[in-house]
Amino acid sequence: MKKNGVIHTFLGDLILTEEDGFITAVDFGSGELKLEMKMEKPTTLMLLAKKQLEEFSEGKRDQFTLPLHPEGTPFQKKVWAVLLTIPKGETRSYQEVAKLCGNEKASRAVGMANNRNPIPIFIPCHRVIGKNGALVGYGGGLPIKEALLRLEGSLL
Repeated sequence: MKKNGVIHTFLGDLILTEEDGFITAVDFGSGELKLEMKMEKPTTLMLLAKKQLEEFSEGKRDQFTLPLHPEGTPFQKKVWAVLLTIPKGETRSYQEVAKLCGNEKASRAVGMANNRNPIPIFIPCHRVIGKNGALVGYGGGLPIKEALLRLEGSLL
């Protein structure tokens, strides 16, 4: 059964979707989105996600240990699996991620997979930057991407 709940975080409100004991989506809590979706009281898993985010923001956690189940194509899932290997405090270019996925010419496809990441932050697509070091695109907006990278120490 799918449940949507809002958690209040250092990044603002996040809408989490849980289904069958897995986090399946994270949305940056716009007012319109909250009105469109049926919101329920946050589940135990959503509250665990909130706790881990708080620990992350306080420098007490480097990795999330939540059960995640992103829906996507086989290539997207491959990209998201690579993103999970990027350590906190480090970044990779789209080209580097493409190479790690087995096709160094697939930079644009990696960008599209990043764009479709249903579980941002927990699957750290914010750690992927342009080849020249530019911060390009982020579903939550570039200020949130910048804030996450600064928090992690990969952006001065």
